[in-house]
Amino acid sequence: MEKDRIFITRKIPEHLLEPYTDMFDFSMWENEEEPVPKDVLFQEAEQADGLICMVSEKVDKALIEHGKRLKVIANVAVGYDNIDVEEATKRGIIVTNTPDVLTETTADLGFALLMATARRIIEANKFIAENRWREWGPFLLAGADIHHKTIGIVGMGRIGEAIARRANGFSMSVLYHNRSRRPEAEKYIGAQYVSFEELLERSDFVVSVVPYSKESHEMFDKQAFAKMKKSAIFINISRGGVVDEQALYDALKNKEIAAAGLDVFAKEPIGSDSPFMALDNCVCLPHIGSASVETREKMITLALENVKGTLCGEGPLTPVK
Repeated sequence: MEKDRIFITRKIPEHLLEPYTDMFDFSMWENEEEPVPKDVLFQEAEQADGLICMVSEKVDKALIEHGKRLKVIANVAVGYDNIDVEEATKRGIIVTNTPDVLTETTADLGFALLMATARRIIEANKFIAENRWREWGPFLLAGADIHHKTIGIVGMGRIGEAIARRANGFSMSVLYHNRSRRPEAEKYIGAQYVSFEELLERSDFVVSVVPYSKESHEMFDKQAFAKMKKSAIFINISRGGVVDEQALYDALKNKEIAAAGLDVFAKEPIGSDSPFMALDNCVCLPHIGSASVETREKMITLALENVKGTLCGEGPLTPVK
């Protein structure tokens, strides 16, 4: 009996595939960091029953139409705005993602980014690297306290809740805004539901964990940054598209807000010539929210299990709804 063929769009550790080699024939792009060329991707998709892709790969209508044998597209990420889910569903293709397994790791990174930005950690390291540390001064690289401040979380899903729990450890007041209220979070985290505008006005730290959609597109715009405190720090670990990046750059440059920590951008990757990289009050990371070895392996394994469940008749574990 011919095995189903699975194409994986980035090189991943072979040992993760070993439990599935009796069931599937795997084809895998040879590079981990270099994206698969479009012509190769189309050629592989044409022969594949299942596609395991990363968030950086665009699985659009043209590719889906080309993949006439495709039955499942397993995205190694929580977000799936890189996939035309509507087109896939129309053609009977199951789309899956990898929620839960990266929640705590991404929250760790989000809070680390918040702390690094508030306490000017990257700037301080650069200060020594440039041999500028000559004397001690009472306000040398003085940043902002985190403890007992107010954090505003936009998007109170799993990751938002995990960040709120960490904020509790710093005795922070937690505000949140979400499409719907989360009474259970309010009860066990002590979070307070407020409007988006009130959150912006009251928060010392505004953290975006909101999924990207037509509704959230550039929701953090010029008006949003104008509502924030001048001392406010903005953190984005969701998707770059939720931010009007020109408005954010202007707000940072003109000191309308104090600082920003960004793990995601509207167009990725960015380079050293990005305007944000020239700002001392902006910390930029290369989209590494879930990047721990343990979590990335769990994400890939969950994608493999979703492929297995779909193609072997048991059903996927985490289908996109």
